[in-house]
Amino acid sequence: MAQSESHHTLPAPVFTQNPPHLLIVISPYYKDIAANLLAGAKTAITASGATYDVAEVPGALEVPIAIRLACNNNKYQGYVALGCIIRGETTHYETVCNDSSRGLAELGLQGLCIGNGILTVENNDQADIRADHKGQNKGGGAAEAALHLIALSIRFNKPSKGIGFKPASENIIIANKTDGNKTA
Repeated sequence: MAQSESHHTLPAPVFTQNPPHLLIVISPYYKDIAANLLAGAKTAITASGATYDVAEVPGALEVPIAIRLACNNNKYQGYVALGCIIRGETTHYETVCNDSSRGLAELGLQGLCIGNGILTVENNDQADIRADHKGQNKGGGAAEAALHLIALSIRFNKPSKGIGFKPASENIIIANKTDGNKTA
């Protein structure tokens, strides 16, 4: 069923000046799935003109914590969270899904540009379909989400064009030629 779905995707942003540097934080708990997610993310980031580093963590719960630790050094303009959570026989699945997702959402609301590519699936087959970088490419999609947020951040944080009032410190003082008094 997941293979037949069609979704609209925005064209990926391309950075020609000042390309951003991203951190991909991945949990390789399911190694083959993680490898496919990572391949998709790397391809999307490189295609945009951006660069990346990769950090591995033991599980999905550690992904938001690693991103929070990395954001302290201001080296990265965006983050890609990758991993996979497959339902098991206990409620641990719900805890890991909810807490990792909530942690990433909280970081995003604090202003970090994060693409969430942590898969939450019922079984291995669903994970394989979503992770395949030649198929649904959820790793690439997460990277593109982070890149879109970076582009929005750049757009929304551009310096003003000087319209409106200027602070007094920006006024130029010119000597008045007739009486020697200084006027702004």
